[in-house]
Amino acid sequence: MTMTKIRTGLLAYGMSGKVFHAPFVAAHPGFELSAVTERSRKEAQQQYPGVVSYDSIDELLADDHLELVVVNTPSNTHAEFTRRALVAGKHVLLEKPVATSPDEVRELWALARHHGRHLLAYQNRRWDSDFQLVKQVVESGQLGQLLEVTFRFDRFKSTLNPKPFKEMLVPGSGLLYDLGPHLLDQVISLFGQPRHVRKTTGRFRAGTQVDDYFSLQLLYAGFTVTVASGLLIADPLPAFVLHGTRGSFRKNRSDVQEAQLVAGLSPLAPAYGLESADQAGILTVVGENDVKTTALLSAAKGNYTGLFEAVCQTIRHGAPYPIREEQLLWQNEIMAQAADVWVL
Repeated sequence: MTMTKIRTGLLAYGMSGKVFHAPFVAAHPGFELSAVTERSRKEAQQQYPGVVSYDSIDELLADDHLELVVVNTPSNTHAEFTRRALVAGKHVLLEKPVATSPDEVRELWALARHHGRHLLAYQNRRWDSDFQLVKQVVESGQLGQLLEVTFRFDRFKSTLNPKPFKEMLVPGSGLLYDLGPHLLDQVISLFGQPRHVRKTTGRFRAGTQVDDYFSLQLLYAGFTVTVASGLLIADPLPAFVLHGTRGSFRKNRSDVQEAQLVAGLSPLAPAYGLESADQAGILTVVGENDVKTTALLSAAKGNYTGLFEAVCQTIRHGAPYPIREEQLLWQNEIMAQAADVWVL
């Protein structure tokens, strides 16, 4: 029996819509890209001839043919548009950050249950090739008991973001709520809820109103995880460094999917998601008599299609969605807590 496709609408068709959503909705056999919101320039039909371009979000939400809506608007509007989409009877795929407070997380997921709809978080970085290799190494047990873990997401962007909402001091703005959800979701998916968190944030770019640096120390049973990101890091350190009682692993941030998508490569292309050979991770393990052995590990293909497959399986077959409500609540509790130290 043929499965009815999930008719999907995107609330925005900027970079997020063009790069991270439309190519996958269009390529996945379980979805139909049916509608987008484009207030001025009408570009979607050039790439996707059958799509309907609405002038406003209200018009799109009133489309009774749509089953799933992707909320990919500015961060401070996520809660409002998610509420409206759920009340309109749509399932929702919600961009990060899913909320700007733990209370919003509770409210939105309660509203989804009340209306019998699925509210699903878009945490695509779980499907990055580099993180998938990290996960493989951790689960293999080759490092022994973990001692210290560091996940970083560094960039050098000294000028302020040209998108005003990115630089306004409103709920959900700043680097912590921009890149923090990626890093925290990866950590939480591996290790669960930390026992204690110490948070440091800072503002260093000229004229900025929002944080452009953060460091989080997460305490787990027997080991610590540091999560850090900055916009003025001229020489980034390895993105993933893990030390255990029997070995160490390090890897640069090397997932190629975003760059490939920006360049217009289809997720269906054979080269999609494949890292170059020189981006291998370095695993050092200690054997008998403390003899060290070093190996280069190549990552498997990264593919955000895995997230859309999970969305499809949840909506059509009721399968558990891998990004769980409690994980998003823990993430938001960490981001919302008061800083122990403010770096000025």
